[in-house]
Amino acid sequence: MRIGVSVKMRKGGYDRFGDEKYTRIKSYGFDCVDFDMCNTQHALYMLCDEDFRAALEKERELSQRAGVEIFQTHGPWPCPINLMDQSDSAENMKMIEKSIRGTGILGCQYWVIHPLLPFGTEDIKKGLADETWKSNVSFMKTLLKIAKKYHVTVCVENTPFRGFSLAAPQQVLKLVREINDNNLKICLDTGHVAVFRDLSPGDSIRQLAEEIKVLHVHDNGGEKDEHLPPYEGIIDWQDFSSALKETGFDGVLSLESVPKESLPTKEFERQSIKLAEIAHMLSL
Repeated sequence: MRIGVSVKMRKGGYDRFGDEKYTRIKSYGFDCVDFDMCNTQHALYMLCDEDFRAALEKERELSQRAGVEIFQTHGPWPCPINLMDQSDSAENMKMIEKSIRGTGILGCQYWVIHPLLPFGTEDIKKGLADETWKSNVSFMKTLLKIAKKYHVTVCVENTPFRGFSLAAPQQVLKLVREINDNNLKICLDTGHVAVFRDLSPGDSIRQLAEEIKVLHVHDNGGEKDEHLPPYEGIIDWQDFSSALKETGFDGVLSLESVPKESLPTKEFERQSIKLAEIAHMLSL
């Protein structure tokens, strides 16, 4: 099993190293990266198609030269809560399609997206869970038409919203099985599982095993999404690691916890090395 880390399009993070960032990431001990394309306000999204392609082809070349695979990308977030109802939904969909197209340009197969939140994060108490389900079935089918054009697999991510009907991993599994398409799989987020005290990342791995293609690995105190490094929260990491082995997971153990962007470079690198060591230990 290989290990990876999230690379956000911000200068304070790994982008501080410019064209050397993948070489640095490799030197810390990582094999792969999760290329974060959440922010649709980033300059990358403002580029014309030709420049957009050129920018991502450069990323692909730099990563390949360093021996680092761009294994997964993260689509736009926050995905507009009322995407289906907003007057600017067409523009939002353009950004989503651009993200999927960019994933293909990067030579990456897996693109992660959160479920649609047409009625916010408290649809259960509003009695709108059925409507949320219908909206997401339609939304995912639309995404699949786009994704197949670029040979990309859509991975639906579980979320940390206790009042949302499609938050828990088991509900995401139900959605994926309902649609039943080889280009629709699951991204299991350990920190998002941890806010549900009756669930555990290890058991979720066991229950969803055959559909999980991507991981977002981080910790928290069980109350909110904090993106802490493993062992700094409540997650049973030994059980999580055991579950990966039991199910034969052969993807990437990808951390979604990174050093603070405000850190001086020397400390940023020290913490990156430590994170790689933890990820490697969990992957054994």
